[in-house]
Amino acid sequence: MIAPHGGGRTLGVTIELPVDIRIQLDEVRQRYGTHADDWASHVTILAPIEADDAVLVGVIDHLSRVAARTRPIPMVLRGTGTFRPVSPVVFIAIADGISGCEQLEAAVRSGDLGVEARFPYHPHVTLVHGVSEELMDLAFREMAGYEAAFVAESMALHENVDGSWRIIREFRFSA
Repeated sequence: MIAPHGGGRTLGVTIELPVDIRIQLDEVRQRYGTHADDWASHVTILAPIEADDAVLVGVIDHLSRVAARTRPIPMVLRGTGTFRPVSPVVFIAIADGISGCEQLEAAVRSGDLGVEARFPYHPHVTLVHGVSEELMDLAFREMAGYEAAFVAESMALHENVDGSWRIIREFRFSA
């Protein structure tokens, strides 16, 4: 079962970006002082949660079933947005693919992963987080014209091990 206040594992679910887009955005994130080495640029589907060790097999089965019912999601990343003043985040906005991400998030956040979200789900790619207001403003302006397109064909289950995120398994969309 998912542990509300701790567990043996920290898990998260993402849509991984194509390598060229990920490298480009990771370089930008490093330039603005965001810890791009901790977790490569991605679209979060399920924010990090604490889980008991025993739940991992059930989570993998659940994500396999969700992926089998999910079609690839055409995505367009365009421009910037921010969660300020609620959260010190500037992000790359998703212009196309929002509803596909929302449907995927709802399907993932059920069963063994049926945990309550801390914030309403808003798919995005974090650009900077927790840096100075000046750097957030600069990133917001400098990346406002950014655009990239791809088709999300899978999601990935990650685990945080010693402060770094690693993929446990990828789940291809096959509906």
